[in-house]
Amino acid sequence: MTKITIAIDGFSSTGKSTVAKRLAKALGYVYVDSGAMYRAVTLFAMQNGFIETDCFDSDGLISQLENIEISFKFNETLGFAEVYLNGENVESNIRTLEVSQFVSLVSTVSEVREQLVKQQQGFGKDKGVVMDGRDIGTVVFPDAELKVFMTASAEKRAQRRYEELIERGDDVCYDDVLQNVQTRDRIDSTRDDSPLVMAEDAMKVDNSNMSLEEQFQVVLELSEEKIKLNQKKSDTRPL
Repeated sequence: MTKITIAIDGFSSTGKSTVAKRLAKALGYVYVDSGAMYRAVTLFAMQNGFIETDCFDSDGLISQLENIEISFKFNETLGFAEVYLNGENVESNIRTLEVSQFVSLVSTVSEVREQLVKQQQGFGKDKGVVMDGRDIGTVVFPDAELKVFMTASAEKRAQRRYEELIERGDDVCYDDVLQNVQTRDRIDSTRDDSPLVMAEDAMKVDNSNMSLEEQFQVVLELSEEKIKLNQKKSDTRPL
């Protein structure tokens, strides 16, 4: 069976990563969370004093990009790959609201995007990959066989994110989460370098009123259809 590349883009807190992880497991594909890579760079910037509430030393961060090593290591107990920053497991650290407040700003830096895009394209060179993010179908894998664009209302996404953070034990309020979602939407959609846009050939999935199971089934069906179509094309090619 031939394998394809699946690109899942969309706004923050649309459940992209959750669906992508499950999809990759169902298909036996490699899963790459591109957003986690930007979060890891953001965490590095915070740890090294390059970004604070009122200050962002982008030049300082750029000068240290060669010292940032991001990797994914599969955790058999959890059933997915965790993110490592310079050899340290930062899976929990990068999911905080503090990192969320800065990640869209860090993502606007062209040098950061250039370096991470190269790494992301390397992950997908052998096909059989599911990757989610903001510019996967438009920049990282413009030739992906399946492109999905996930969206939902800001209020729905903020509520989901709020519940996730509360369940994790974080001390947050809904209004702050909603403001963060709206701010990230604005920055992601208006940045000069690789803004968040839906690829012309992407399949739009509005999951405002879908459960996680419903979202997964929709994307799984789209994936299976594309895989079958790709297999047919492969079978009819002349030897």
